[in-house]
Amino acid sequence: MGKKRMMLYFGSFNPVHRGHIALAEYAIDNNLCDEVAMIISPQNPFKDSWAQAAEMDRYAMMEIACRNSRHPEKILPSVIEFLLEKPSYTINTLRHLTENYGDQMEFAILMGCDLINQLPRWRSAEEIIAGYDIFVYPRPNCKMEFTTARTTFLQDAPQHDYSSTAVRECIERGDSIEEVVDKEVAAYIRERGLWTTSYKITTLTAAIEQGAASAEMYIERGKCYFRKNDWGSAINDFKKAEELAPNQTEAKQYIEMAQEILEFRYKDIYNP
Repeated sequence: MGKKRMMLYFGSFNPVHRGHIALAEYAIDNNLCDEVAMIISPQNPFKDSWAQAAEMDRYAMMEIACRNSRHPEKILPSVIEFLLEKPSYTINTLRHLTENYGDQMEFAILMGCDLINQLPRWRSAEEIIAGYDIFVYPRPNCKMEFTTARTTFLQDAPQHDYSSTAVRECIERGDSIEEVVDKEVAAYIRERGLWTTSYKITTLTAAIEQGAASAEMYIERGKCYFRKNDWGSAINDFKKAEELAPNQTEAKQYIEMAQEILEFRYKDIYNP
């Protein structure tokens, strides 16, 4: 009996949406592999950790989404990267899996065309390029600009015009997300209060208090206060952002908008 063909689908899955699961189902339906491991990254080296939900929340949502897929016995969540050294690098995971399971499994990687374009920047990229088959799915408005000798472009793979970022933005606005995420995942998000404006303020505040403050963090928290009409807190955060990054203009623009709103709403105070 030959080795099990295991497709590795890495991602923050913050949160997992219907597009992620559709791609895993496509891989099974088209016999690209025997199973798909949905490998949840604890921390992407190219992303801000404060923007990610807790590891076990993302795992719980992935578990639900996999269970409700068309191939629940073949599309499975993986916490392998939670157990390895952080920050998480794909090459470390590949080495661990190959060393420990290489006699039983043959590993391949599923990724979007935006990610393969970044592959040369990854740690030990040459080892990944030489050692693994890579299956690349198209992304809207994205052209594959880098390839390898072991790359297969999945021209007919399903495409979706939304992303995890768009899902989080919908949640923050209070819009429905049930068309783009599994309904049980949507219920989990509501129950946990994930990615609401209040949730984002809490996570940003925690990151700032840990001493990793940046202009971007203050701008993001300021926008949250702005949406909640907490003008004083918003202006304070935008001013902090200006101090940290004097050359950027977004904070200045928000300060001006907040001041205009205050002057309009409280003109009797500003213009007695």
